[in-house]
Amino acid sequence: MVSDKDPLEPYRGKRHFDTTAEPSGVGGQAGDEPSFVVQIHDARRMHFDFRLEVDGVLKSWAVPKGPSTHPGDKRLAVPTEDHPLEYREYEGVIPRGEYGGGAVIVWDQGTYRPLGRDRPGRAATFGEALAHGHASFWLDGTKLRGGYALTRIRNGDGDEEAWLLVKEKDSAARHDGPATPDPRRARSARSGRTLHQVSQDEAAGDG
Repeated sequence: MVSDKDPLEPYRGKRHFDTTAEPSGVGGQAGDEPSFVVQIHDARRMHFDFRLEVDGVLKSWAVPKGPSTHPGDKRLAVPTEDHPLEYREYEGVIPRGEYGGGAVIVWDQGTYRPLGRDRPGRAATFGEALAHGHASFWLDGTKLRGGYALTRIRNGDGDEEAWLLVKEKDSAARHDGPATPDPRRARSARSGRTLHQVSQDEAAGDG
């Protein structure tokens, strides 16, 4: 049975679009390949937001330490509400007092392709794989590339739902250097700006 509930209802219910410039989700278009975006969000707690386009929305996880380029690193990923496809391009400052107030940059962006099967002989949709608690995928981003996997480790019954985001061992894996950038020094894949520069531009009216 297909639900007719709007998947973006929780997202819209948390925001006042006469105050925030975040997209309301009324005109996003899917591309030829599913997209992903990683945003750095200087909210109450600095974190990375990892988003995958699935079934017309961006499935989203807050990743406190950010995605790692080192294989085997286990990064906690906490699900958040689905976001509209237009959020792939959102960069700016969410006003103080609004949900998630703080600066946001698009640290990485690109496309992805699902990997693996749900069970022998039957290819699962990516949405089904996530619903079952494990999904593998290949990222083709400006910064992140190669295989990754999301695995649910806590289902949320009585506790906050939690997943792990892990880089697979493949030709795109790194074994030296920083696994994740310093979020305050990282630069946007869209504009080349840091969080501080986005905040300065917004204050000057150039955001």
